[in-house]
Amino acid sequence: MLNQRSDKVELLRIAEAVAVEKSIDKEIILSSMESAIQKAAKTKFGSENDIRAKIDRESGDISLHKVLTIVDLPENLDTEISLENAAKIKNNKENIKIGDEIFEELPPVDFGRIAAQTARQVITQSVRAAERERQYNDFIDKKGEILSGIVKRLEYGNAIIDLNRSEAILRKEESIPREILKTGDRVKAYCYDVLRETKGQQIFLSRAHPKFMEKLFFQEVPEIYDGIIEIKSSARDPGSRAKICVNSKDSSIDPVGACVGMRGSRVQSIVNELSGEKIDIVHWSEDVASLVVSALAPAEIQKVIIDEQNRRIEVILTEENLSKAIGRRGQNVRLASKLLNYEIDILTEKEESEKRQLEFKDKTEIFVKNLEVDETLGQLLVAEGFSTIEEIFKSLPEEISKIEGIDESTAKELKERAKEYLDKEKENIGKKLKDLGVDEDLINHKGLTPGMLLTLGEKKIKTLKDFAELASDELIGGYDEKKGVKYKIDGYLEEFALTKSEADDLIINARNIIFK
Repeated sequence: MLNQRSDKVELLRIAEAVAVEKSIDKEIILSSMESAIQKAAKTKFGSENDIRAKIDRESGDISLHKVLTIVDLPENLDTEISLENAAKIKNNKENIKIGDEIFEELPPVDFGRIAAQTARQVITQSVRAAERERQYNDFIDKKGEILSGIVKRLEYGNAIIDLNRSEAILRKEESIPREILKTGDRVKAYCYDVLRETKGQQIFLSRAHPKFMEKLFFQEVPEIYDGIIEIKSSARDPGSRAKICVNSKDSSIDPVGACVGMRGSRVQSIVNELSGEKIDIVHWSEDVASLVVSALAPAEIQKVIIDEQNRRIEVILTEENLSKAIGRRGQNVRLASKLLNYEIDILTEKEESEKRQLEFKDKTEIFVKNLEVDETLGQLLVAEGFSTIEEIFKSLPEEISKIEGIDESTAKELKERAKEYLDKEKENIGKKLKDLGVDEDLINHKGLTPGMLLTLGEKKIKTLKDFAELASDELIGGYDEKKGVKYKIDGYLEEFALTKSEADDLIINARNIIFK
């Protein structure tokens, strides 16, 4: 029987021992024991009964009670009791009423083998759950920090790291390529996530994460730790090469020199921790052109063309600098692109010239075909900076007539032809929108051009409600980050060069109409 004196004492001792061993509150252990006793008691008295177990925290005495609800006419004798019978149990009819719960004491239970096994399983599960919760609470504040531990075992390429009473997992894909870890090795790694999970590991480490390198610089460079030098961005090919962009808040301190250290001692320490990974330290600049020149070193850049709207950069250089800028297997330009958060296109002077000629030819052909002008006039318009027929339509005749070789009458005729083309194009798009099933409420939404509407309709955005539920990034595109790796998100209206502010206004205005 469980209520024998030795059993009671042993029960409290077990609870105390488990609590100390697992670093879990003793109350959690005792509560799980109560749950286990309740479950085992139900196998004795019937699962339909509501049975409560209570362990006295001082003496270890165990009490069992069946909970009954007082009703007028009991239908289920396992859970209900009449007022008259309840009064017999309580010996006081005045202090009880219909709807109250009373506790009927049950005799001590001598648990059988099966019941004891059930109780053991309940306690084990509760302890494990409490242990996982403790781990979560201990490490949630350490997310984003470097943790140090010992490789406890290897499982299918993944390393289980002992963090002193807690374990973390360093997955194969989060390890540095070609790095061989052995049982007993002490390792440092970046804690990129701490999760509540029903089973398995909760603490996730990485040695391949870009933030791991950044945190190592925090440890090795006092100026970064003190906030004098700040890390603007970083990019890695783990185990091969990395770039980090730094800036100094104190003009008297060279951020690159401070990160390198005396005779390269600081950066070398980080390189050693990263298994020989080469690190390029780039001095940050507000001037994007200067920054891209530094990021693509040692290549010498001839010209930089920046498209801030689409976050693209064209870099023009000589043939002999091409391989330096691109790097082995495109590594240099790829890391520079991640560092700046721009798409970087590398062109030789010859390729750039050919590209401009092709663009010039394409624009000229658009004007010749749709405005019915000769090639010379089409070339003249392109040379003066006109890229689209809409730009011609929106320009004043006086502005067009200022172009050498175009008089006022020709300018007016160009505007008329541009209007005719745009009206016809609008009509054609209107038919296409109707065929696509685009609603009038979306068509009439201020700020959306026919071309935008056609693109949205093809993307199954057909009502104003559909449009209102979008985010600005879904319209203009952008970048997201997963495990420290940035990847591009294509926007529905990316080709129309909308700014984020314009996209936000369009969406907010739609929401004001739909959700008012």
